[in-house]
Amino acid sequence: MLCCLLSCLIIPFRSPAAANQARWKLVWADEFNGPDKSPIDSAKWTAQVGGNGWGNQELEYYTNRVDNAYQSGGSLVIKAINEKYTGADNVTRDYTSARLTTRKQFSAKFGRFEARIKIPYGQGLWPAFWLLGETPDSVRWPQNGEIDIMENIGREPGIIHGTIHGPGYSADKGPSASYSLTAGQRFADSFHTFAVEWEPNVIRFYCDGGLYRTRTPADLPAGAAWVYDHPFFIILNVAVGGRWPGNPDATTVWPQTMLVDYVRVYQREQN
Repeated sequence: MLCCLLSCLIIPFRSPAAANQARWKLVWADEFNGPDKSPIDSAKWTAQVGGNGWGNQELEYYTNRVDNAYQSGGSLVIKAINEKYTGADNVTRDYTSARLTTRKQFSAKFGRFEARIKIPYGQGLWPAFWLLGETPDSVRWPQNGEIDIMENIGREPGIIHGTIHGPGYSADKGPSASYSLTAGQRFADSFHTFAVEWEPNVIRFYCDGGLYRTRTPADLPAGAAWVYDHPFFIILNVAVGGRWPGNPDATTVWPQTMLVDYVRVYQREQN
């Protein structure tokens, strides 16, 4: 199926504020059509492992177990579980989850990065679809750049956030924008499509095909560097707890799952 997609799927995007009407051609994808309960495709994804808080005071231990990340029903399933777990580093946490990355397996400079996702729901949950700069290990965050295509925190079930981070505008200083569903609707109730179109000196954020924010160097603090001129790789994860979402409470139901129907990356095919 992927071969057909890569060779045949060339689609026009006539999105607002697009640089031109050139078409986008699919260059990489995972459709997650493996057998039910099968592991992730190790040729495309690596499961990062650890329970060190990941710089955000998170509470989960990310594992490489099929219990926390697997293919089923045509989707990737990332499952956050309330369970005591001790890793090989002797760190013990009360939750497990998964954080999958394409680092050193796939990265791209510019393009349309898109995923169709049904996120989890509950206080303390923090699902995300995002990009990090593929740079040498000596270049540390935020100098390598970060593009958060979609983040949600459980106490805001009808809101997602799109943000960029770089040197001088990281963490809560990163230029951010939100997209909200109609009152009473939750992103956890159905699949939604999240995307960015990233081109020289512009990043456009989309939800369900609608443009909701455009970022350019003019949005950065005075003198700050626009660090989006090198390849970036993809990350999918579900964090539990942390400074931003806060901790789970008695209202949080377990386990929680994030379903990813597909991840696709397109690049412009000039006329």
